[in-house]
Amino acid sequence: MTTKHLFKSVPQSEEPKRENRMLRCKNIDVIVYATVIIFGIGSWVDINGLWVELPAMITEGLPEGWKLPSYLSVIIQIANIGPLFVTLCNVFAPGKLNIKGVVYVILGIGSLSCLLLAFLWKTTAYVAGEERSITLLILQFFLALVDCTTSVVFLPFMTLFKADYMTAYFIGEGMSGMVPSLVALGQGSGSVSCVNVSSTNSTTNITTYNVYPKSNPPNFPVRDFFLFLFAMVFSSGIAFTLLNYCSYYREEYAPDTEEDELSVDSKHGSYELSDGEHAGSVAFSDPATIGLSQSALMKNGKKYQNVNITKSSDVEKDIADHSITKTRYVYYLIITAILNSLTNSVLPSIQTFSCMPYGISAYHLTAVLYNIANPAACFIVLFRSAASCGVITILSFLGSLAAGIILYTAAASPTPLLVGTKTGEALIVSIWVLGGLLLTYSKVSIANIFRPLGSRALMWIGVMQQVGSFFGAVLFYLIINVWSLFESAPYCPM
Repeated sequence: MTTKHLFKSVPQSEEPKRENRMLRCKNIDVIVYATVIIFGIGSWVDINGLWVELPAMITEGLPEGWKLPSYLSVIIQIANIGPLFVTLCNVFAPGKLNIKGVVYVILGIGSLSCLLLAFLWKTTAYVAGEERSITLLILQFFLALVDCTTSVVFLPFMTLFKADYMTAYFIGEGMSGMVPSLVALGQGSGSVSCVNVSSTNSTTNITTYNVYPKSNPPNFPVRDFFLFLFAMVFSSGIAFTLLNYCSYYREEYAPDTEEDELSVDSKHGSYELSDGEHAGSVAFSDPATIGLSQSALMKNGKKYQNVNITKSSDVEKDIADHSITKTRYVYYLIITAILNSLTNSVLPSIQTFSCMPYGISAYHLTAVLYNIANPAACFIVLFRSAASCGVITILSFLGSLAAGIILYTAAASPTPLLVGTKTGEALIVSIWVLGGLLLTYSKVSIANIFRPLGSRALMWIGVMQQVGSFFGAVLFYLIINVWSLFESAPYCPM
C-alpha cells in the first residue's frame, strides 16, 4: 500500500546559516527582534507624541485652549476611513491590495506630516468667524489616518516572520506611547508648579493668599519634539525596508512563507527536477526515493536542495493544533474590541479625572508607569503567553475590574476614596499599572493565538482594535464633553 507524503522545503539559495549568528536568544535573533520593535514603534508614535505634547502647545497660546483635545478625539475617529478602506479591499478584492506599498505610503505621510508640524504647528486661520489652528488640525488628521491604518496592515505583514517575533511588534507598539512620554517628561511638557499669590484689598487693608497653578517653561521647544517624532517614523520606515529586502532578516521568515497570504495549501505543492534525465515533474510516494537524484528540486522557479518529508496525517495534526472553533474565533474578536476600547480610549480619556484628586505627582507617575506597563506586558508574553481561553477570560476580567475601579475614581472626582492620603496615592498608581499589564497581556496573547491562522485573521484583529477604540472614544467624548458627567480636581488644592 502506498503511503502519501507531503513535504516542506528549504530554498537552495536561501539556506539559513544560523550557526554564524552570535546574537541569538532561544529561537530569535536579537538584531531582527530589535528591528521589529523599531518597526512597531512607528505604529502610533506620532499620535501618542502629539497627545503628550498638547500641554506644551496649549500653554503657548493656541486659540482652542483646553478644548483642543476634544477636537483631536473627533478627528482621530474620522481617520478610521483608512482601515475601513483597507478592510473593504481585503474583503471584496482579496490579494489585490499591495500591503507593502500601503505601508510605505502611510509611513511617508506620517514622516512628512511630523516634519511640517515642526515648523507650521502654530499657524492659524479664521474659519467661520473664529481663529483656528487649521494647520495643526489638518496635519493631525493625516497622522491619525496613518496610525489607524497601521492596525490593519502592520499585523498582517508580521505573519511573514516566525511567531516569536509577534511579541516584538507589540513591544514596539507599546513603546510608541512610552518613548514620546519619556521625551515629553524630559522636556517638562505640562509641568505645573503651585505658587502662592497674595492680594491686598486697598479698602479694608486685608491681605488674602491663594494658590494658583503656573506652567513651567519647557526645556526644549515644541519644534524639536516634532523633529524627534519625524526621526522615529522615518526610522520605522528604514526598519520596514530591512525586514523586507535584507537577506539577513528574511532568514527569520516563518518556514515556507512567501510574500503572499500564508495558507496550508501554499506551504505544500509539487516540485520538479531542475535538470538530468528525469527533469520534469516528480511525485513522492515513498521517502526512500529521496536522494536518488543529484538534481536540485524546483518550485515556482526556485531551486531547493533539501526537502523534509512529513506524513499527511502529521500535517493534518499540525493544522488541528492551531485551529479554533468559529464560536471561539468570534469570542476572541469581541474580547479584543473590549480590551482595546479600554486601553486606547476609555482609560486615557479619564486619566486626569482619576489621578488628579490624588495630586500632581500621582498623575505624572501614573502617566509614565502606565506607558511602561504596556511594553512590559508584551515582553512577558515573549516568555509566557496565555493560550487557554479560560486563562485569557480570567485575566481580561481582572483587567476590566481594575478599569472599573479607575472609572469609579474618575466619577467620584474630585473627592474619591482615600483622597489626600499616601495610601490613596499608592493605590491609584498600582491599580493603573496592574490594569495596564493585565489588559495588554490579554490582548497580545489573543493576537499570538491568531498568528498561526494567517494574515487575514490578524487583519480582523486589527479591525476589532479600531472598532473597540472608536466606540470607546465616541462614548466617552459624549460623557466628558457633552454630558459633563465628570468633574476635574483642581491642580493646586487649597
